[in-house]
Amino acid sequence: MFERIPMSAPDITEDDVQAVAEVVRSGRLALGPKTEEFERSVAEYVGVEHAVAVSSGTAALHLVIKALGIGPQDEVLVPSFTFVSSANVVLYEGATPVFVDIEPDTYNLDPEDLERKITPRTKAIMVVDVFGHPAEWDRILDIAKRHRLLVIDDSCEALGAEYKGKKVGRFGDAAAFAFYPNKQMTTGEGGIIVTNNPEIAKLARSLRNQGRGEMGGWLNYERLGYNYRMTEMSAALGVSQIKRIETLIARRERVAHLYTKCFTALQWVRPPRVRPYVRSSWFVYVVELTEGLYRDPVMRAMAREGIPSRGYFSPVHLQPHIRREWNTREGMLPVTESVAQRTVALPFHGRMSEEEVNQVVEALDRCSKHL
Repeated sequence: MFERIPMSAPDITEDDVQAVAEVVRSGRLALGPKTEEFERSVAEYVGVEHAVAVSSGTAALHLVIKALGIGPQDEVLVPSFTFVSSANVVLYEGATPVFVDIEPDTYNLDPEDLERKITPRTKAIMVVDVFGHPAEWDRILDIAKRHRLLVIDDSCEALGAEYKGKKVGRFGDAAAFAFYPNKQMTTGEGGIIVTNNPEIAKLARSLRNQGRGEMGGWLNYERLGYNYRMTEMSAALGVSQIKRIETLIARRERVAHLYTKCFTALQWVRPPRVRPYVRSSWFVYVVELTEGLYRDPVMRAMAREGIPSRGYFSPVHLQPHIRREWNTREGMLPVTESVAQRTVALPFHGRMSEEEVNQVVEALDRCSKHL
């Protein structure tokens, strides 16, 4: 059925279009000045020394794993309630993902379960600021310090979010952001590594470009690398978009508040919770259905009314390739598994009208009442 309201939509202006067109006309389409400008802009916005633009958020996380020297003998603690790339990048380097349960209110890593899962082989923690809500950073960093663990911030969904006044991306050894079209800002496809560690940045720059060194000549490679470069067109769009990042985030926050206001009258659905000492950078708007209601039939009923929705997330530890390789099973992460059955992402982007929000809420109300 035709979807009357899109699930997501990038916020593109004529200035964005012009920025990309200028790069196309220039003929300099890769490894040029726009990539460097975009890196400087993101580093300044986040408040870090270094930024390395790459082709996706997954590529950014992979290069962080590689740059930190994580390999086959190592375990990495990672949430299961996340996009699958958070675990896949661990597998790329032959390391073992050890799945951690989540907090029932924010859906972020549960620090208590995190500490229980540490073993002598644990080398790093992959922290996800899920849906744009920062993780419980003070407790996680304390655990990492006591156990001498590396910390990777998967902030791919959280550009602009803050924990106790400090932007995500500044915690841990390095962080990654992503710029897919459903994110707070977009480069089409693309991602970026941010860090205060110059060695991580230096190695990431080499690895994204097939392993070429800083002083290496053409076709002279110092290490095994990858084709993870960001194009100049993507970077130009990023430069244009980040100039109004605060406006983009504010627009999404407005829509989130419209949704939350509507849901206060519905007892069977729980809107997202935001802790008082964080700034959430709204990536998606996810509601949790009450016990006894399950998302799949609700989502099918909404689709019949032309209203899209998505199941965020399906637990990574129950994905077929993970189950085959690591013998993971149901019952391992009770909070993750319960939440996953009852969370629904609703249509969400910064230009949604109040009328569209009301249509979605009314459809969800009708569909749930008939199940």
